[in-house]
Amino acid sequence: MTRLRALVTSPLRGPGFDKLRQLVDVVYDPWIDQTPLRIYSAAELADRVRAEAADIVVVETDSVSGPVFERPLRVIAVTRGDPNNVDVAGATSARIPVLNTPGRNADAVAEMAIALLFAVTRQVITADGEVRSGQVYRDGTIPYQRFRAAELAGRTAGLVGLGAVGRALRWRLSGLGLTVIAHDPYNDEARHSLDELLADADIVSLHAPLTNDTAGMIGAGQFAAMRDGVVFLNTARAQLHDIDALVEALRSGKVAAAGLDHFAGEWLPPDHPLAAMPNVVLTPHIGGATWNTEARQARMVADGIDDLLAGATPDHIVNPEVLGGQIG
Repeated sequence: MTRLRALVTSPLRGPGFDKLRQLVDVVYDPWIDQTPLRIYSAAELADRVRAEAADIVVVETDSVSGPVFERPLRVIAVTRGDPNNVDVAGATSARIPVLNTPGRNADAVAEMAIALLFAVTRQVITADGEVRSGQVYRDGTIPYQRFRAAELAGRTAGLVGLGAVGRALRWRLSGLGLTVIAHDPYNDEARHSLDELLADADIVSLHAPLTNDTAGMIGAGQFAAMRDGVVFLNTARAQLHDIDALVEALRSGKVAAAGLDHFAGEWLPPDHPLAAMPNVVLTPHIGGATWNTEARQARMVADGIDDLLAGATPDHIVNPEVLGGQIG
């Protein structure tokens, strides 16, 4: 049997990538290693698929629609939980299975939430800056006077969303001695309504997917309903909260501190009010940026393709209705 050929533009590594190379011939050209950054349009990806004579594509950011489905592809694999860069309906019409990788960055994002939590509650960034600038004893004070803080153990953390990331964060917070509560209408383990969570939590951390129902779910009314001095974290999507309402809640002291890893349009203007607040830590959507995420998604993709080649149904397939025989 002729070996299939895969064009891989997603970053992969580790044993899963080794397995993929054993299964199929691989053309590896990850988008993340390109300078300037390269993200293919559907037309550009279709041209590259044709040039490489690829039977399989493994993408993360490239657009997969229209002309891509005109190529004789056997599999489309997307290293995302939500394959929103793929026209799934179009792939289904073309009878092409679409694999995804849900939860592949859950541990990474959960660790990022912990990092932001410590950074904002213990003023790590401000303290680091004072050491670097020789201001340890500024204004006639000592650090112990300026950096006293409440410990996390014994406090209550409220998770808005109890999917893969929320679950990965829950056990980490529990291990730090926090009581963890959650709101998620799609998970029976989440027992709190949003109103109940906001009333009870000392820390509110967002982990919901961005949908029509969740966009703007945390606005002025929700910030007002939170406990005084709450810590607010968002390592999911900026559109889940009203940024102007957050600014006002921080200015009033209702929100004592905030840690954010995402902004609308992947950009926060340098003159934005949040950028001038020492009780806010801002990171540029790097929660999932770990080598482990790349290894995990490689394993999930390789396992899925292995299942397809064997005529089995993969654990993670978006459109299983297209399956009707072996792929190889």
